Amino acid sequence: MLRKNYNIWIGLGLITFMGSLSLISLFYTPFDPHAMHMDARFLKPSATFLLGTDQFGRDILSRIMAGGRIAFLISLLAVIFGSLVGFLLGSIAGLGKGFIGQIIMRFIDGLMAFPGILLALMLVTILGRGQHSVVIAIGVFNIPIFARLVYGLILGNENKLYLKAAESFGASKIYILFKHMVPAILPRFMTQFSSSVGVAILTESSLSFLGLGVQPPNPSWGIMLSEASQYIMTNYYLPIVPGLAIMLTVLGFNLLGDGINDMLVKRGSEL
Repeated sequence: MLRKNYNIWIGLGLITFMGSLSLISLFYTPFDPHAMHMDARFLKPSATFLLGTDQFGRDILSRIMAGGRIAFLISLLAVIFGSLVGFLLGSIAGLGKGFIGQIIMRFIDGLMAFPGILLALMLVTILGRGQHSVVIAIGVFNIPIFARLVYGLILGNENKLYLKAAESFGASKIYILFKHMVPAILPRFMTQFSSSVGVAILTESSLSFLGLGVQPPNPSWGIMLSEASQYIMTNYYLPIVPGLAIMLTVLGFNLLGDGINDMLVKRGSEL
């Protein structure tokens, strides 16, 4: 089943490729991502500058590599934060029910009323610009997504016979959650996690493009797109590279999420 799931393999390939470039930037880049070469401005791709240079003569490949490291770090931290808090709230609401569960789910519904990017813009405006604010903002708009997912999965599994048996033997709700619920929830949880990382990368790039995310001189794919947009008529290739980097990375995470989902659907149809 996994061998024939091309979405998973293509997604993993794209993520591995872009992730490797970003990881390598910790130890090596062809040039200093911040170094300006004013005598080498707007150079097209060549043997020296493989992806060309920007308006300040900075090597685009080096900035793509360093920008990828920031994009991956921010997105992963944000989604990990959002998914953990969402898991906690969804679990409390699903297992506890009653008054506390209702309060939690009404709070979650309130957060879900805001479009994700709008909620992120509001939070960054309140918290201020910078990487830490972006992590918090993206993390917060992921909380209701994971909370609602976990809540629904718990309610969907609560009437299973093995759970009723565990309850009849006096098992605590914490034991039932981690022993029985988590294995049932995890596949769908990972599907959502993968898709959310892709959305987080797109959101981080959007905030940086608007000047509300990562701040110069730190390299960011969104900043690179924003700066390149001023020269698109004369140097059309400038926005292509960061645009492709964002597209390939987001596509990789989306394909991985779709592949996991397809695998779950096929497994369910075989049962």
